[in-house]
Amino acid sequence: MRDRSVRPAAWRLAATALAIVLAFSLIGCAKAAEEPKAPEPVAVEKTKVVLASTTSTQDSGLFDVLIPAFEKANPEYTVEVIAVGSGEALKMGENKDADVLLVHSPAAEKTFMEAGFGIERRDVMYNDYVLVGPAADPAGVKAAKDLKGVMKALSGGKAPFMTRDDKSGTHSKELKLWKDASISPTGTANAKDWYLATGQGMGETLKIANEKQGYTISDRATFLTSKGALDLVILREGDKGLLNQYGVITVKDAARPEGAAAFMEWITSAEGQKVVGEYGVEKFGQALFTPNAK
Repeated sequence: MRDRSVRPAAWRLAATALAIVLAFSLIGCAKAAEEPKAPEPVAVEKTKVVLASTTSTQDSGLFDVLIPAFEKANPEYTVEVIAVGSGEALKMGENKDADVLLVHSPAAEKTFMEAGFGIERRDVMYNDYVLVGPAADPAGVKAAKDLKGVMKALSGGKAPFMTRDDKSGTHSKELKLWKDASISPTGTANAKDWYLATGQGMGETLKIANEKQGYTISDRATFLTSKGALDLVILREGDKGLLNQYGVITVKDAARPEGAAAFMEWITSAEGQKVVGEYGVEKFGQALFTPNAK
């Protein structure tokens, strides 16, 4: 008769191994219970900062990269951009409807600061204005020797000229060019036939100029980002009088002064200036803005 009380050696080894595994499992569970859980990440409370700026910075696409970069570097803030003409942006500052401004109307900015509406103003970047129109150039502006000659050619009424007529920085520049040339476009006999007000931002004004095959003055950045859908070309560029300087202003007695100051410090810092200087290079082969914060 077989002795059932004697188990094979393999059975005894298996039982011993199982016991060891169970022991280590119990020890591991005990340690897991003792170890504290990692704390849940604390959500950062965000403060909204209202930035009043120009349609040119919006239409150029700059804000699509600039604002996310600022918010990443300053996670406690979120930016609401209100894109209007520089004149309206400055008026928003006067009314305390914005915390910080990014505009391009130097003379109006100086008046704003002298009136005590701003705390501080700093240069941020510049590009230039360009005169654009149909390649056929019916007004003959390409033959002009200087900007005064350009404006005289435009005032001949041989083709429509689109003025934004919105007190924007671009509109202010256009008016200065007429004044420097001693020309009052609205005073010409047939002004209503060729001097046409759009009351729109830069992107829309370019579209209207394209539809009417007329001329207009645009900041270079907006034209470059829009030209794929336009049958217009640059007919005048590079003149000293076409410089387009942008400035950042913190608004006095703004609702969120800390956020306004943070935006000013960042956009004029090496990090912010790098974002500005690199924008457009990959797509257009050239920067659309030149950073020049001091």
